[in-house]
Amino acid sequence: MKRILFVDDESRILDGIRRMLYAERKRWDMQFVLGGEAALRACEEASFDLVVSDMRMPEMDGATLLGHIRERYPGTARIILSGYSDGPLTSRAISIAHRFLAKPCDASELQSAIARVFTLQEVLSVPKIRALVASIGELPSLSSSYASLTQAVKDPNSSVGQVAEIISHDLAMSAKVLQLVNSAFFGLAQKVTTVQNAATYLGIETVKNLALASEVFRVFQSDSRIPQAVHESIQCHAERTAAIAAALPIDPKIRDVTVVAALLHDIGSLILASKMPDVFCSARTLAQERGCRIFEAELELLGTSHAEIGAYLLGLWGIPSLAVEAVAHHHHPTRIPHSGFDSSIAVYVADLLAHREEAQIQSSTGSELGQPDRACLETLGIFDRFPEFCELALQSRN
Repeated sequence: MKRILFVDDESRILDGIRRMLYAERKRWDMQFVLGGEAALRACEEASFDLVVSDMRMPEMDGATLLGHIRERYPGTARIILSGYSDGPLTSRAISIAHRFLAKPCDASELQSAIARVFTLQEVLSVPKIRALVASIGELPSLSSSYASLTQAVKDPNSSVGQVAEIISHDLAMSAKVLQLVNSAFFGLAQKVTTVQNAATYLGIETVKNLALASEVFRVFQSDSRIPQAVHESIQCHAERTAAIAAALPIDPKIRDVTVVAALLHDIGSLILASKMPDVFCSARTLAQERGCRIFEAELELLGTSHAEIGAYLLGLWGIPSLAVEAVAHHHHPTRIPHSGFDSSIAVYVADLLAHREEAQIQSSTGSELGQPDRACLETLGIFDRFPEFCELALQSRN
């Protein structure tokens, strides 16, 4: 049974949450404490899978509490309940909390957020890796621009103009967002020259996720032992995969989130290159010696791969569930059921085609479709359409 610790300085708030989640008492073991000091004592006495804390508390605020939790219990997921008036405090906690929920928060939203965190913990089944990912302090949200952007997107009163202004004040983020918007991923009829136009055409949420993509590649720099060219190749592959995904026959309703998933599908590789460089290098050496794929080598060394690691972190950051699912299964789309050519299939196919292109460039010869991918395509019922996908990928370069 999953264990949750709820923290607030008002007993009536805790009583309200207890009543709100009463129906979940057989599924979750829930404990309620008043204040940060009591929360730390509770964590010393027993382990928790998740801590949900109020932000504005006397003596020890939510940001300080979750900072202690991160340092002492890195495998514990962390959620902040925050009011819109808590702007400065929330900005400080952005790099510490995995998820933010606005107060007041209704039962369904709270249940969904908690269930989603627990589902993602199951995706990453290796405790050592889960603890590593949970302990990462250098989240892209460390950027003050991204912190402000996250808060603005959550505020129903925010306008497109306000969101655009936040991004525009960060020149690096603004330039990267405009580059991604204009790189044929979204098929816009004309060149977009302002972030406000980008937000108007694509929507605030999509632009926010593009800003996250720009932050990811800026923050997760490879260890000094890994050549910069390797980091650059991961980024180039991500952008090429996104371009191919955008060209595939997916439902327009999920096209934008699919492109975002494709951009972020190898974030797990960046995490390994940054936080576990020895494992990152060993996996590549093992893959070369065995003639296997890198994710297979990672699975042998770690018991998991960059796909699950990346999905876990993206889920904690609150990326749309469709994108998280696509990232988690981009090497194994047959692990989940499908009802058409969805985001997970599209990212798998786009990643496969991008890797084939890279192999062709390196060897100057054709790249045969391997038996595992052939079997996967057949299981998905799209093997006969693979030539069509190849042609669409080729056209996406034009």
